Amino acid sequence: MTHRFKDRLAQLFAFSLLANFLSLKILPTVRHILSKTLDFLKMDSLFFSADGGDDDSLFGNSSARSIQSLSDLDDERLYLVDHRWWNETRESLFREVNGILYPTSSGLSDDFDLEIILEMRTSESDSLDCRGEEQGVSGREYALVSEWMFYRALKWHYDMKYVGNSVAIEDNKADFFSLQVRLSISATTNSLVVRISQKGNEIGAFNKSCQIFCVKSGLLNIWDFSGQITKFFLQGSMLSDKSEQVNEEIFLELQVYGLSFDVMRKENGMAVEDLKTDGFSSGSSLKVNGHSDNVNSCVRLGHPPFPGSFSESYNLGLTGLYNLGNTCFMNSAIQCLVHTPQLVNYFLGDFRKDLNFENPLGMNGKLALAFGDLLRQLWTPGATSVAPRAFKSRVAGFAPQFSGYNQHDSQEFLAFLLDGLHEDLNRVKIKPYNEIKDTDGVSDKEVADEHWQNHLARNDSIIVGMCQGQYRSTLICPLCKKHSVTFDPFIYLSLPLPSTTMRTMTLTVLSTDGTTLPISVIVTVPKCGKFTDLIQALSIACSLREDETLLVAEIYNHRVLHFLDKPADSIELVRDYDRLVAYRLPKDEDNFPLVVFTHRRFEEQYGQGSPALKEFGIPLVARIPDCTDGSKIQKKFLKLLHPFLMPDEFSSDAFDDSVNTVNQDIEMEEKVDENAFNGVPNSEVNDRSFVDDNFQFYFVQQEHFSEGTKMLMDEPLLIPESRKITVLVSWPEEMLKRYDTCILSHLPETGGLSSKKPPESASLYKCLEAFLKEEPLGPEDMWYCPKCLKHCQASKKLDLWRLPEILIIHLKRFSYNQFLKDKLETFVDFPIDNFDLSNYTVHKEGQSSFLYKLYAVSNHYGGMGGGHYTAFVQCGQQWYEFNDSQVFPISEDQIKTSAAYVLFYKRI
Repeated sequence: MTHRFKDRLAQLFAFSLLANFLSLKILPTVRHILSKTLDFLKMDSLFFSADGGDDDSLFGNSSARSIQSLSDLDDERLYLVDHRWWNETRESLFREVNGILYPTSSGLSDDFDLEIILEMRTSESDSLDCRGEEQGVSGREYALVSEWMFYRALKWHYDMKYVGNSVAIEDNKADFFSLQVRLSISATTNSLVVRISQKGNEIGAFNKSCQIFCVKSGLLNIWDFSGQITKFFLQGSMLSDKSEQVNEEIFLELQVYGLSFDVMRKENGMAVEDLKTDGFSSGSSLKVNGHSDNVNSCVRLGHPPFPGSFSESYNLGLTGLYNLGNTCFMNSAIQCLVHTPQLVNYFLGDFRKDLNFENPLGMNGKLALAFGDLLRQLWTPGATSVAPRAFKSRVAGFAPQFSGYNQHDSQEFLAFLLDGLHEDLNRVKIKPYNEIKDTDGVSDKEVADEHWQNHLARNDSIIVGMCQGQYRSTLICPLCKKHSVTFDPFIYLSLPLPSTTMRTMTLTVLSTDGTTLPISVIVTVPKCGKFTDLIQALSIACSLREDETLLVAEIYNHRVLHFLDKPADSIELVRDYDRLVAYRLPKDEDNFPLVVFTHRRFEEQYGQGSPALKEFGIPLVARIPDCTDGSKIQKKFLKLLHPFLMPDEFSSDAFDDSVNTVNQDIEMEEKVDENAFNGVPNSEVNDRSFVDDNFQFYFVQQEHFSEGTKMLMDEPLLIPESRKITVLVSWPEEMLKRYDTCILSHLPETGGLSSKKPPESASLYKCLEAFLKEEPLGPEDMWYCPKCLKHCQASKKLDLWRLPEILIIHLKRFSYNQFLKDKLETFVDFPIDNFDLSNYTVHKEGQSSFLYKLYAVSNHYGGMGGGHYTAFVQCGQQWYEFNDSQVFPISEDQIKTSAAYVLFYKRI
């Protein structure tokens, strides 16, 4: 055995001892801490939000597995409600749902733990009215319903008894709580035994259950409309058949609604008397939080033990969503959807029956399940704000772009969510293949109907039936006038804002002949246009002569950053805060070298005593002959400066005098060293004795824009291959006094002047007209004409053909490309009532109505760099603002703002 092997064996032995020690001494404590931590993390807490991972993988939820059928899903929660309350909805909602009567005996036992014991027996007569006529012994009639049945009934009562968005007075005191119960089968009595222990429930919930189930006669009736009691009987019988599982119990969380003490007293007109049952005597004591008291005292008539819980009214649907970190975009879209009437009724109902687990385009039904669960949480009575962590995690599992905590577009999220819900709920399991037929000579109505039926044959869901419409798209060949008509479905309309088509730009125009001062010119160009559009508009605005041409440059830090000399470049490359200058140059000198003059001067530095050289002003540009020298460059510069001479100090012939002065002083250039301004200490800069009274010219090294050699007046210039020369001009104090440098330094931003105009506004009808108007396709969208047999730039026309029940309108406030992002703050005046589309729909037959009413708005405040989403929603007759977890009423005149982004209309 080698030495290395012995060491390895010793290490393994030591590790084994350590592992055994940890398992005996430390791991129980660790396990306890971890279990508590996981229990805490499972809570829908504001402080713990999804990070893009799947909650199922984190907590081991069984729903992480692939769902093959409805039998793979857990049963819906079971709700116990008052039978009379439930029966009121039967005629309208549950006409086909029959119930089974279970006569039930109740009692209390305190053998080991105080608990309520219910024995549910099957009815002896099968001929009992399964529709649930009241015939209970004690007057206590309860109904067991599935979760979807409960929420549909709750919404029905809410709609029928709506008063100011609060449930009517008889429902204001409705109580809602959970009970942990244990179920078992009694072989001797063939009954289902239900046990509700004090230890397993909150003291308040247990005391309420005493009020509900403990009656003098000990008898009450429970109707099962969920079908789960029969399932429990079967499941319990299977367990009792196995000797080793004879004591097995089924654990169940029962939701109890509307059975508070005051409601029962009002409906039944009775008092809860002393509880005297076989398993419990009136003299027995009930321990509450360690104190003993008589049971009668906690159910005494007129003294409910839970003051305040009965008298608080609740509002359905007015529940906020916590912001998990930049999730306001999601919250805004969700609030608009969960207040869409058809969608609310659908997901509060039995939507599970439509889940499509086989659709490869869907998400195995999990997105619909997560959305349905979230919607029901938001419509639960008395619910506080909800943290949509599980839903966000589910979305991120299928759409990674929405994981993490980055801000996103609410409309893009809405489009994903609607498409995902449709695929998860698509009732079509096998999509048929529909061959496209020749439509020549066939009427538009027949073609549209055929396209629509083909679409419905492959797509049938609540989303299609609720949100999808149809429009007609017509392509027209510009050469042969061939028409090509297609009909396509839409789920929302993306309307352009009027200002998205044109853009206002401000440029400064400079002449190069020394005759005029700079002028600011405002032009309007297509927002998605090219630089050729800008040059054309600018030429008209500044009355450009035929012998002139324009050269546009972007100025940054008083330097020419670059010339915009590529006609095919997009105008979108120019931002509103850029500064552009257009130079008027002689057309016959286009082939001459270009010289750019950049200015600099001494300026005082903040906090320092010595001045420094700083650049200033607008660079000047001119063309020069190939054979030129320093003196000609100097004369050209002085000619460009002539319009800036101060009029009160110089006469009309001052320009000629200044040129002569410069010529006389050319010989004095040796007074200034070639590197006079390069590396001069500040102490020497203060001594202006070395500075000439005239301009000094230096060539610029383009790589670093640093000062090069000084330009000599009598030496010829070497023209570089780029045909561009940059000259740095140093201004002496004397020349700064002679010329108006304020005008020379005035350069507004491209969007500076136009941004001072009042905010633009447009009506929603104008936006719709812009969407439907005929326009040519872009060069990148060429259409192949089947008649001309070649690609052409056809024109396209859209028309509304079939309108949906829910019309979603997206206002295109954001524009994106590979270079820039922008947002429009245009105020859109949209109608709240009577949005009439009759003039914009070409097909009138079969339309139930052309009028729409606004019921929700998704808003975006702020710009591209950061912003915030909220939602306006109408509940009943009152409008509310949903700002993440905050919900508060607003007036109708507050609905219309320039932040409106997505509008939700319902047909009326």
